[in-house]
Amino acid sequence: MSDQKQYATYNDVHNLCKQSARGPLKEFKINLIIAIGGGGYIPARILRSFLKETPDAPNIPIQAIGLSLYERLGTESVEEAPGTEVKRLQWLDINSSMANLIGKNVLIVDEVDDTRTTLKYAVEELTKDVKNAQDQLAPGDDRKNLETKFHVFVLHNKDKAKKGALPEDMTVNDQRYHAAVTTGDVWICYPWEAENIEEHDRKAKLHPIVDTKKTTIEESSTQAVQEKVV
Repeated sequence: MSDQKQYATYNDVHNLCKQSARGPLKEFKINLIIAIGGGGYIPARILRSFLKETPDAPNIPIQAIGLSLYERLGTESVEEAPGTEVKRLQWLDINSSMANLIGKNVLIVDEVDDTRTTLKYAVEELTKDVKNAQDQLAPGDDRKNLETKFHVFVLHNKDKAKKGALPEDMTVNDQRYHAAVTTGDVWICYPWEAENIEEHDRKAKLHPIVDTKKTTIEESSTQAVQEKVV
């Protein structure tokens, strides 16, 4: 990861959620949100406001899970650092909350897709737990035959080699995966991490998040125009 820091403001987060909810996420028909703490909490709450189909529609329920990525550095010691081992800090109750996911279009929300290790863990474990919840339903329960679809939303996806993999039917052609912005492999600073929010916003003006896909498109368009002129 580059030492270069780029800054997202609360307004950036709000607008990215709004644009995504009224754009690609609308096709997902989401009726339940799972926020990965702590970076997914604020985007999830903002998304809920814009995913409502009508102003008088009921709010989409939000549930939360807590995951932390650890790296085992010694035989007994575990230090929190970018690593390969995911630890559950908070999870859904298999006997009640998990049954509520059956047959739903569930949106998993996090702030950033870095190594994809945490997202892979969340999708695989939630899928497994929903299957277990279905298996525990009484014979003849119609929910046994319902399909649960998991979708993923992140504010930023870092364009880099991933350690974790999501199901192909989720990521191919972005069928059930959406990143609002694709960035380089940079250090992203979010406003909820800032001690001095005014200073954070000042830095955001100097070092905003760079959308590499947008930059690539603009550069390609400029090159095409120049070639046409020549």
